[in-house]
Order: sequence, then structure tokens, then C-alpha cells
Amino acid sequence: MPGSRTPKRAAGERPVKLRLAPGDRERQILDGAIAYFSEVGFSGQTRELAKRLGITQPLLYRYFPNKQALVERVYQTVFEGRWDPAWIPLLKDRAVPLRDRLVEFYRQYAEATYRPEWIRIYMYAGLSDPTLNRRYIQLVRRQLLPVYCRELRNACGLPDTDAEVVEEEMEFVWSLHGGIFYMAMREHVYKTKINVDFLVQVGFAVDNFLAGAKTTYPQLLARFQPEALGRARPARASRTKSA
Repeated sequence: MPGSRTPKRAAGERPVKLRLAPGDRERQILDGAIAYFSEVGFSGQTRELAKRLGITQPLLYRYFPNKQALVERVYQTVFEGRWDPAWIPLLKDRAVPLRDRLVEFYRQYAEATYRPEWIRIYMYAGLSDPTLNRRYIQLVRRQLLPVYCRELRNACGLPDTDAEVVEEEMEFVWSLHGGIFYMAMREHVYKTKINVDFLVQVGFAVDNFLAGAKTTYPQLLARFQPEALGRARPARASRTKSA
């Protein structure tokens, strides 16, 4: 029928670009930046990112005034934005065996963070801008590891106190956290085909960790944090300065 056909563009005429609402355009740039930086690292140029998105670099800078602002927003979205405060009460619920709490925590943690873009951006940041990694590690150390350590004390049958968690304890539990992170590294960075279900692997790691902790964790506390065992810290011998 006449008038039912879409008019054809003249030869050489440029296609009309779709105008996006400001919020949609910002999200398009952010999503594109996450995909781009996870592929090439933070050394990637905004000029190339704009080209991939089909926009101009000045338009990109209308939403993010410089590359550092864009990188900061990527960090907030990929790392801080996927941190779930509900993980802490989950780990503290002593009505559930610690083994089951840890497996469930890592199931949820992996769903939120162990994705290709998260893992690859984390690794690229460590190589080019380690301040981003340090910020995330501090988040883990501040909110997660002290809870981990106190629940491990309780699971090992130690006095349930609020004694300060010391560095040696946090390094002890990093052995489990870091080991499970390496599972994601093997899949998303090294592209290794893993034929064992992730939660089965997590169960192996948690069981092995808790079995060893029954013996070694009390020994660690006796040496570095005796208050957690209900003991006083030995007084340090006073030292006299020598000339």
C-alpha cells in the first residue's frame, strides 16, 4: 500500500543515530567501559572505547570528565556495588554449622563476584593501578575477615570472646579465601576447563581448611593472641637502650 514502506536513505546518507536519555547513555558508557577494560586493562584509551560504543570522545567526557573518573565508577560498580552486607549475618548465624555457612557464603560470593569481568578487571588493576585492589582488600579485611576469625574461634571450641583479631589470624583465613579465588582465576584468566562443580570444590576446600584449623588455629592464638584463649598476654621484658 502507498505510504506503508519506510523511506529509503539516499546513497551515502549517514544513518540516523538513536538519541538516548542521559541516564541510558551513562549506563551504556559504563557497561561498555566494564567490558572494554576487562578485555584490554586500564591502559585502554577512552578514544578507542568511544569508537567501540559508536559515540564521540567529547560525548563520553560529558558524562565522565576524564578517564580516572570513569575508572573510579567502574570500580564502584564492579567491586563495591556487588558487595552484599547480608553476607556478614549469614556468617554469624551459629544456629548453622560453620562448614555450611562458609559453603553458602562462597556460593553467594561467587555469584556476585566471580564473573569474567570482575576477575579480569581485578587482575588488570593489580598490574596497572593497585590502589583499586588495595581498596577492595581493605574492604574484605575490615568487614569480612574479623567475622571469619571469630566464627572460626567458636567452631574450634575456643573461648568466645571479643578479643582483638590480629594480623596472623587474618592471614590464616586468607589461605581459604585466596584458594577459592584461585578457582575463579583458573577458569576466567587461564581459561582452564574444570570438570568438577564449583560447590563441590568449595566443599573440599572448606573441609580441608576446618580439619586443619582444629589443630593449628589454637596454636596460632596461643602464640599471637592468647586473650582469645582466656589467657593474659605475656608481659614484654623492658629493654634498656645501649649506647
